[in-house]
Amino acid sequence: MIYIRTDMNDVIATGHVMRTLAVADAARMRGEETTFILADDQAAALLEERKYPYLILHTAWNDMESELPALKRVIRERKIKRILVDSYQVTPRYFEELNKIVEAVYIDDLNAFHYEVDTLICYANYWEKFRYEEKYPGTRLLLGTEYVPLRQVFFDRGRKSIAPQIKRVLLMSGGTDRYGVLERFLSEIDTKSYEQIDVICGRYNGAYDTLCRKYAQEQNIRIHRAVPDIERYMIEADLAISAGGITLYELCACGTPTISYALADNQLDNVKKFQEDGQIAYAGDVRTDDVVKNIKRCMEIYNAASVRKEKSLQMQELVDGKGARRIADVLISG
Repeated sequence: MIYIRTDMNDVIATGHVMRTLAVADAARMRGEETTFILADDQAAALLEERKYPYLILHTAWNDMESELPALKRVIRERKIKRILVDSYQVTPRYFEELNKIVEAVYIDDLNAFHYEVDTLICYANYWEKFRYEEKYPGTRLLLGTEYVPLRQVFFDRGRKSIAPQIKRVLLMSGGTDRYGVLERFLSEIDTKSYEQIDVICGRYNGAYDTLCRKYAQEQNIRIHRAVPDIERYMIEADLAISAGGITLYELCACGTPTISYALADNQLDNVKKFQEDGQIAYAGDVRTDDVVKNIKRCMEIYNAASVRKEKSLQMQELVDGKGARRIADVLISG
């Protein structure tokens, strides 16, 4: 049995749970089941839908040190030997205490402090800036985009066929859209120029009902919420516009030409590195930049099929989609 400690809610959205679910799915393919450990019940419905058992600590998700007594009790009762942790709320003391009684595996992309863990994972495209190999000589390190934890549907997608013209556009903002990028984008572009625009609203997007009402009569605009098969929309799209985060790696695996933007500090390294390496154009930070204006400018460049083909090839060369399987193998075999 694999154990994963993570959370999701309307503040931190769904990213941590979704990427660890990919690891759990990969482990299930290997015949190993997973139990999730949660602070509260906000991820319960999703886990039940995916048929994964879970334990609720009944603690504060944003005060992980306070959960240590309850978590230690679970570890002793379940005789847990190894646990995967995925949360930005961890602290030095949290890992110091945890690593005394269990092998701790941590997914990191912030380098917030020195992590006292058995195994450290950083799949981010900017992992080299953190100098992990220098800082963690005695720690097992899983570094680079070969460890991006994507679902099985993203394994070896094959080369994407690039259309001569952009007919289908995919618009995404992640789990939330607190800055209203989706509505602003739809309001400012010539939506009639495209045969279809699929708008994916995250589970915690409060504007979903408003968007549905506003665009109910627009035949080429389709508003969706927390779709279970987002890969279908990625594969069908000629161009995607997405916030930073793990979604960009999914789009890489699909080879879908993409324009990115940032919603939060923890996305900035991600989107800027993709821009620097030439795989994904970056339209700016919604908190400080006129992102919609920049997206429109980028779309003019992406109109050229040759540009989209080049970007698509570079994206798929970076991500093969098998990272969740590689992480699961480590958790199972030790």
